[in-house]
Amino acid sequence: MVSSFFITILAAAICFFMIFRKIRSRRQANKEIDPSSLSHNWTHDVFPSFRGEDVRRSFLSHIQKEFERKGITPFNDNGIKRGKSIGPELIRAIRGSKIAIILLSKNYASSRWCLDELVEIMKCREELGQTVMAIFYKVDPSDVKKQTGYFGEVFKKTCAGKSKEDIRRWRQALEKVAKIAGYHSNRWDNEAAMIEEIVMDVLKELINNAPSSDFDGFVGMRAHMKKMEPLLLLGSEEVRMIGIWGPSGIGKSTIARVLFSQHSSQFQLSVFMPDIKRCYPRLAYSEYNKQLQLQEEFLSSIFNQKDIKIHHLGVAQDRLKDKRVLVVLDDVDHLVQLDAMAKATGWFGPGSRIIITTQDKQLLRAHRINHIYEVDFPRYDEALEIFCMYAFGQKSPYDGFENLAWEVTRLAGRLPLGLKVMGSYLKGRPEEEWRKELPRLRTSLDGDIESVLEFSYNALGADDKELFRYIACFFNNVTREKVETHLANHFPNVSQGLEVLAERSLISITTSYNGLTPEDVCMHDLLARFGREIVRRQSLYDPGQRQFLVNAQDICKVLKNDTLGSERVVGLEFDYDEIEDELIISEGSFERMSGLQFLRTTRGHRYKHSSPNSLPRKVKLLDCGHSLMTCLPSNLNTDSLVELNMPDSKLEKLWDGIKTIQNQ
Repeated sequence: MVSSFFITILAAAICFFMIFRKIRSRRQANKEIDPSSLSHNWTHDVFPSFRGEDVRRSFLSHIQKEFERKGITPFNDNGIKRGKSIGPELIRAIRGSKIAIILLSKNYASSRWCLDELVEIMKCREELGQTVMAIFYKVDPSDVKKQTGYFGEVFKKTCAGKSKEDIRRWRQALEKVAKIAGYHSNRWDNEAAMIEEIVMDVLKELINNAPSSDFDGFVGMRAHMKKMEPLLLLGSEEVRMIGIWGPSGIGKSTIARVLFSQHSSQFQLSVFMPDIKRCYPRLAYSEYNKQLQLQEEFLSSIFNQKDIKIHHLGVAQDRLKDKRVLVVLDDVDHLVQLDAMAKATGWFGPGSRIIITTQDKQLLRAHRINHIYEVDFPRYDEALEIFCMYAFGQKSPYDGFENLAWEVTRLAGRLPLGLKVMGSYLKGRPEEEWRKELPRLRTSLDGDIESVLEFSYNALGADDKELFRYIACFFNNVTREKVETHLANHFPNVSQGLEVLAERSLISITTSYNGLTPEDVCMHDLLARFGREIVRRQSLYDPGQRQFLVNAQDICKVLKNDTLGSERVVGLEFDYDEIEDELIISEGSFERMSGLQFLRTTRGHRYKHSSPNSLPRKVKLLDCGHSLMTCLPSNLNTDSLVELNMPDSKLEKLWDGIKTIQNQ
């Protein structure tokens, strides 16, 4: 009774605080509006400034048609009466356009209207950062700059009788626009090709500068960005490495992604390398070839070029030492990973910023990174907002849900990942269902992240639970297509199961930052560890009775000991380098694993372990990097085989005789 009363009072206080904050923020927003900021409400993609008699029925009509084909919206001045000077309607159009295109033709300077437009455009370029493109159409840029030749004669006629101030402004604007590296019609034999290139450049500019709303719903992000400013010190030409440090699930990667989204366009080159700990987990063993592989991936991403190959680790420094780059290395857990991609500030050009997210503060210190941002747990009111974003799609509870939302938030704790998972679980449920769930929540949740994850896992159906375990143990960071292909015969509807897990925030289905690669199925490190722990609990003392084997020592125990059961094992993954003692794989080790379908092994620099002489009959996935086998075992049954991957192996031939692969 006392506890219930306390929760009600506390919830009321929180709600009052949130209402107060809303009112205060609205007042501050109204107070801080700068009239000049209104010009950033873009109404047009492009504002074309031109002399109609020169280009309206030729070049302009063609480029406008191409704009229309590409979905680009230009300002149209039809219906505006032309007077002695440009009016407020035209000024609004200029200031409301993302890009201004100045089409400088031989009679451009004959119009005071055009010259006034030019002055306003160059003003917007300086004050608003408006993109300005110059097209020199049958006119020499030097004539524009110096007001010479036919262009200069026309300009002098326009200046006749005008004030000195007007003439000064026009000359200054012409000198500035002539310095822009624009498009010169005399360099093109084909006007259509010139127009196509201009329009494609406009489209790229619009895409690259499109404002991102991906992170608008993240609570407290503005405060994080403010605190990061003195660490980033973007105005400085020094090369800085900045660490973002905190526990798993607190939002380090999200902060890094927002920083990357906001600032990447300001750098010559930029790259976001996600989930390094999971994608390159074995680099802790300092194998040189794996460092080369990681640097190859790094260089391929930053130069947006596939399959770059290198022969030593000095290539990154050689190619990047004079370039201003923004690099984000996400979820780093070993120094050798940093040594492969960002060993020293001297690898990068002046003004570069290298951002590293990690759970290990000592790693940052060991790499001599002194600029470290510690991500704190959100305040209780922010925790409530985070929960509400996933439960209600807004930062506050629906009417009637205030007390319920606060109690669930208190039970779930302040870790953003736990709040996200719980909010996703309760999303869309009516109030009576929330109330029915509360008793179970009170006994299951204690603010500890594992209890939150376990509650969400237990709420899944049997098939979805099993799919969760498959992803946690074997198919994390794998393309969606591969997951669905490999598991198609095991689950009634893999695609639907993936959607259920995604809706519950237990996985994410993402594409790469450039959107060019296939969809990946990704599970947060905390969730993956939790899933593997569930599998470990299936049999504490006999690992052969578990569904998956991913621990090197457990695998070693099963493969060495013929007495241990192993029929239940579906998937097995290990790195030979993680095994301390010599591993002799017995003749029947894999034959005893009659249910094994997925086998993934990698062999490093310790070539002292034996290779299997036989393989499981039902194997669907065989991924054995650096294998010493010169030929696959004769008992390999290809009827079930879906994927065969043997990179850097000693394989001379696949098998003796002829075998048919059914799943092609």
